[in-house]
Amino acid sequence: MSVNRSLISPTSNPLLEQALRSKLERRAETTGSLGELEPLAVRLGLIQNTLKPRFQTPQLAIFAADHGLAVEGLGPGGRLSTARLANQLLTSQLPVAVFARIQGLELSVVDCGVAESVTPHARLLARKIAHGTRNSRVTSAMSLEQAHAAIRAGMEIADSLVGNAVACAGIGVGAHESGALLLSRLSGTPLSDLLISGPDMEEATLAHLLNVLQAAQARHKEVTDPVEVLAAFGGFEMALMVGLMLVAGSKRHLIIVDGLPACAALMVAARIAPAVTDYCVYCRSHSHQGLDQALKLFHASALLELGMESTDGTGATLAWPLLRSAAALLTEVAEGEEPGPTQPAPMVQSAETPTTASVDSSLDGIEAQGDLPTTRP
Repeated sequence: MSVNRSLISPTSNPLLEQALRSKLERRAETTGSLGELEPLAVRLGLIQNTLKPRFQTPQLAIFAADHGLAVEGLGPGGRLSTARLANQLLTSQLPVAVFARIQGLELSVVDCGVAESVTPHARLLARKIAHGTRNSRVTSAMSLEQAHAAIRAGMEIADSLVGNAVACAGIGVGAHESGALLLSRLSGTPLSDLLISGPDMEEATLAHLLNVLQAAQARHKEVTDPVEVLAAFGGFEMALMVGLMLVAGSKRHLIIVDGLPACAALMVAARIAPAVTDYCVYCRSHSHQGLDQALKLFHASALLELGMESTDGTGATLAWPLLRSAAALLTEVAEGEEPGPTQPAPMVQSAETPTTASVDSSLDGIEAQGDLPTTRP
């Protein structure tokens, strides 16, 4: 797959980075070191290309979809259906929704492919591609046309969301297993490393998961192109997150990645535009060991380790004050009589920041080679 590598600009800017570090060193002389908060502040400055990073109208987008692979009996019985989970999110019956509200994050739940109907709500974005994917053990989870349409839908959502920071998470029965298939194929990570939940996981449960997922891998053993891998194994929620991440990165917005399905989406997005990972920080809402492996693929760790077992997105809401504090360290802490510049002098721009239009244009170039459709969803 031939891709325009300038789709998203890298955040690397030695002059700005040195100015940010110098600013923090001057602060440390009087206030003391703030440890890991300081490199995080530097990252935020590089993402926004400024000495004074600020956040406006942060968003939490939770993408919901069902997976055909779930008919193989994945996971424990008695789990909430995806539609029920989405409805609970929308009616503040889950901690993540409450935490988002009190932290000032605007929550949106995106129905990208829930098998059942989700009750209409002001915060529900209806972008249903189909009523769930197909069983990837038997056939491709989605057609290429559906994968392309879902990526486009995610791009449109990113274009419509206000603010300059977005947290992404995916939910749905079978989402973790489908994400594991996608990550395993694109990274070469053994499936078992992504499926083992912890030391107490029953051997019979792991054996069944490996049986089903290895059969799906074998069914699509020749597929290596990232968008084709997404179509073979992934869910609609992952495909929409791919589009959202590409546009968010092109706008130099912070992307908060929470959970294994979001990591799987990022892996696809990074194969299209590698620099998208420059704009990401990582969170976790549960202790599943497979997520440890997923984070290692990005040489990353979660901002907070709280030992939770909660809905993906919860960790992002709890880490948000940490991110705000890191930005405030550069922006709000008084520097003396002068308010201070927002750019070092002289400031040399490393590259022109791509616009959403340029993302679309670059993807149009991919379309011309047959990797994305020329029609818009």
